[in-house]
Amino acid sequence: MSYSATRADPRLETLQSTIERAQGGLIAKQDPEGWWNGEDEANQTLDAQYIFLFHFTGLLEQPVYQEKARRHGNWLRRTQREDGTWAIYYGAPGCISVTTEAYFALKMLGDDPNAPHMVKAREFVLAQGGPTRTRMLTKFMLALLGELPWVCCPSLPIQMMFAPTWTPFRFNIYELSYWARVCTVPLAVLADQKKTVPVAKEQGISELYPSPPTGDELYDVGPVKTVSWSNVFLQSDRLLKWAERNKINPLRKQALERAKTWILDHQDDAGDWGGIFPAICNSMLALFVLGMSTEDEVFQRGLAALERFEWPNEAHDDVHMAPCVSPVWDSAWVALALAESGLPSDGPVLSKASDWLRSMQIKRDGDWAVKANKGTPAGGWAFQFYNDFYPDTDDSAVVMMALTNGSAESTGERELSIDLGRRWLCGLQNRDGGWGAFELEMDNVRFDEILYNDEKNMLDPSTVDVTGRILEMFGVLGVSREDPVVRSAEAYVRRDQEEDGKWWGRWGVNYVYGTWSVVRGLAAIGVAPDDPAMVKAADWLESYQQDDGGYGESCASYIPGREGEIGPPTPSQTAWGLMGLVSCGRAEGEAARRAADWLIQNQRDEDGLWYEDEFTGTGFPEAFYLRYHYYPLYFPLLALSSYRNALAR
Repeated sequence: MSYSATRADPRLETLQSTIERAQGGLIAKQDPEGWWNGEDEANQTLDAQYIFLFHFTGLLEQPVYQEKARRHGNWLRRTQREDGTWAIYYGAPGCISVTTEAYFALKMLGDDPNAPHMVKAREFVLAQGGPTRTRMLTKFMLALLGELPWVCCPSLPIQMMFAPTWTPFRFNIYELSYWARVCTVPLAVLADQKKTVPVAKEQGISELYPSPPTGDELYDVGPVKTVSWSNVFLQSDRLLKWAERNKINPLRKQALERAKTWILDHQDDAGDWGGIFPAICNSMLALFVLGMSTEDEVFQRGLAALERFEWPNEAHDDVHMAPCVSPVWDSAWVALALAESGLPSDGPVLSKASDWLRSMQIKRDGDWAVKANKGTPAGGWAFQFYNDFYPDTDDSAVVMMALTNGSAESTGERELSIDLGRRWLCGLQNRDGGWGAFELEMDNVRFDEILYNDEKNMLDPSTVDVTGRILEMFGVLGVSREDPVVRSAEAYVRRDQEEDGKWWGRWGVNYVYGTWSVVRGLAAIGVAPDDPAMVKAADWLESYQQDDGGYGESCASYIPGREGEIGPPTPSQTAWGLMGLVSCGRAEGEAARRAADWLIQNQRDEDGLWYEDEFTGTGFPEAFYLRYHYYPLYFPLLALSSYRNALAR
């Protein structure tokens, strides 16, 4: 495609120059194998738990793991805020759970509790009520290390392994989202065994407790209706603890064996469990408790998997633990951005990328097959290098769009991959017309009331951002808007539009992300700019734009009563806003021009790319957020290229 026409207009010439510089910056980052993988960052509980794992398994006695722990400790110290706290995203209020775990990890590494940074952290935790006020997962970590009685943790009966999938109330592990399931099964083993590996007395955190914990704090969850699932689960926990005290534990041995087998069967060949840090860490702890040596091949492969999640910073002599890695996601989006920018679709860069992406298609059954529609073939893609049990719908949609590029010689193979992936996706469409991220009908709301699920993050229902992406994929692939699958999906996102025109974003922060995802999908299937849903969405996007032309939305916008709370403008969110306006037919409007100008003005001179500190990725709303370091690299290029191409049309 030729863009020589842009040379006639100085402003368009600047836009083209910006695009070309960003092209070069991204091409320079491509791995020789064809992929891109940006750094992923979350909160510091991951680094603390890595240190806890080393202590619990005895690895901390070895020099190599002492050195690892030292460098993770440096990261903890460097990222502590001035007020002594750690938080779940930059700019958030201090978090008692993150601060408690980071404080404990630093004490284990020998930090003086009277040092100013430790005093500030301790004062914050005490002011918040102490470790009994932390999240449930933090409590389990403290119990493993002997710093909290097990009675303070919610019960996780190991007999859950026997719950059949046909029960009328749908209480079994396959009603939990993938991330909850792959973390909870090993955690149930730990809760059953109640093994502790205490730290030395001087490393403990008794000073963080305003008063000795009794276990009653577990049930201090505020008003609960007598007739409610919340009360059922609350009373069930009391009953389970009574049964434990009275040694009533039927089928315990058999359930433990089944859990062990499940954990072993769900390890990827490369050593990962679920491609996420908590699942890998929990699984290794559970196998160790059940008698596995740290020298066992299974355990060693787990350690190797975690090492791939480490991001060192030699300038600061530290390293941080990522929650996961994202090469498939990053590579697919970079490929789409480069193709939109005008890079030859059959040239070496995009051909190499598409060949690598095609090689990452997963053609074996995973947990998704338990509930998938009959006849659904394996054929999805995962987020990570290794996560064969859990491909996801969002990645798969983006990859299939990226696979429309590539060499002429690979055309047939790419078409076969796309066809297989499309059939896999269609087999996972929920009854409401939407898609969850990983599996079918993961919407059993009763699980939100379980005491253990205090962060309300164990379900994976349909979401509009994922469904919008899949609609976009269908449009790119030329599927008719009258196709029953497409028609049902369109109806779902239309029903979910809010009164003022925006859509909620589950996997990105937040309404800007959700709105962009949906309108881009609707435009791809042929919904016109004058459609009422598109008009309302565009009006909202224009109203939400900041005075300087940028878009910025705070993670706090997920909190009830703070919906849509603005934050500092960021390259990734400004790119989403700009693409939303373009998709709604307003590329020639003032708002789109201002958004594009903001991106042009904030491009870095040194590499032609962009930078942001803010967390704009969502793991679990109100609980866990991510900073994807490549988001400000490829989304602005995609946005500016889409904008330029719309103006040319």
